[in-house]
Amino acid sequence: MKRNRKEQRQIRHQRIRQKISGTAARPRMAIAISNAHIYVQFVDDVAHRTLAHVTSVGMGAKLNVETAKQMGEKAAAAALAAGIVLVVVDRGGFKFHGRVKAIVDAAVASGIKISEKPPRIRPERKTAAEKKPEKKAKEDPAADKKAPKAKKEKSEKEKA
Repeated sequence: MKRNRKEQRQIRHQRIRQKISGTAARPRMAIAISNAHIYVQFVDDVAHRTLAHVTSVGMGAKLNVETAKQMGEKAAAAALAAGIVLVVVDRGGFKFHGRVKAIVDAAVASGIKISEKPPRIRPERKTAAEKKPEKKAKEDPAADKKAPKAKKEKSEKEKA
């Protein structure tokens, strides 16, 4: 079944949300763009609370990159007022391009820091020699095949 653009964006957003989560120390900067407005929220997913938010409702501005820059500056001001300095960006399934990028860039220019991915902790890799178990040297493979037959013959003689 073919999906429309809205459904595709929602699926992308779900995939993103599986990977990122906000905490009180590093909240999620959730960006949502509708046909009429831009919304930015700073969310603590552990406590299920919105710490700060900004919206373009009531601004009467067009939805363009300039408005997005203003929203980024307002979002940064609201975040700094709430004591938020470090955030993780949730682009909401939108491309990191145009208005979304303008919001994030303006917020960073106004003093918000974007956290990087935490480093993956990988276990130490074993070398090839450590992976392979030591092989036991067989003295005579033919002798191993003959040995069971010899045991069978002895057992038959003992039975008789």
